[in-house]
Amino acid sequence: MSAIMLALNPIAFSLGNLHVRWYGVIITLGVVVAVFLSMREARPRGIDPDDVIDLIFWMLPIGLIGARLYYVIFEWSYYSQNPGDIIKIWNGGLAIYGGLIAAVIVLLVFCYHRFIPTWLLLDVLAPTVLLAQAIGRWGNFMNQEAFGAKTTLGFLQSLHLPEFIITQMNISGAYRQPTFLYESVWSLLGVILLLSLRHRTHLFKQGEVFLSYITWYAVGRAVIEGMRTDSLYLFANIRVSQLLSAILIVAAIAIIIVRRHNEPQLKWYLDGSGKTIPKEK
Repeated sequence: MSAIMLALNPIAFSLGNLHVRWYGVIITLGVVVAVFLSMREARPRGIDPDDVIDLIFWMLPIGLIGARLYYVIFEWSYYSQNPGDIIKIWNGGLAIYGGLIAAVIVLLVFCYHRFIPTWLLLDVLAPTVLLAQAIGRWGNFMNQEAFGAKTTLGFLQSLHLPEFIITQMNISGAYRQPTFLYESVWSLLGVILLLSLRHRTHLFKQGEVFLSYITWYAVGRAVIEGMRTDSLYLFANIRVSQLLSAILIVAAIAIIIVRRHNEPQLKWYLDGSGKTIPKEK
């Protein structure tokens, strides 16, 4: 059956000469879901949902630019010879880490000007951003990118994957490890974990939901990146995402330890209005 099925069409629909790709549709879906859930969580935390909209207005385009620049910088040998391809993001080539770095910078500036507690807003956004990442990986699936090394049909069938995924993983005449799926599932598990634990005030202090998100994602990315065949490299033999993941894991854990040691323990609780505010023990 797999041999006669065709790969999925990366074009979702066309309007005249304008072709809208599933890659863009799926990423947009992830963003919409993340914004909606963030707005729902913001109000009980004492953050105006309109501030979330205003933040996304700046974060989305700048994050997109950051994700593309990150990718282009580490693939400069190609793009220096093909500068016209730099803007062709619909063909893929968005680095999550580049987008996250740019987005966090925007958030820091935004919180400073709006007088919003930075750690609190990061905690609100973290699980929804991770969910958007889980959804967005299916854009890679539709583009047949972010895949792993060659494998066998038997191995893919042993994972009990739907036929359409197995067929889509037949790339250039060989079956590939569905690393997009591994990362999507890992991210989704992280969402479930963070959503189930973030309201347990004895576990997290302000900022630690975000730091847990960073740690969780970086651990998964470091492992899965080692399976991929399209990694960005530094000095020809160092996978950039694995290096950055290691740095983020160490930094996030260190920040948690230092803050717990040096700062009064904070916990969230709901006052009579339903507004979440920090409380010192």
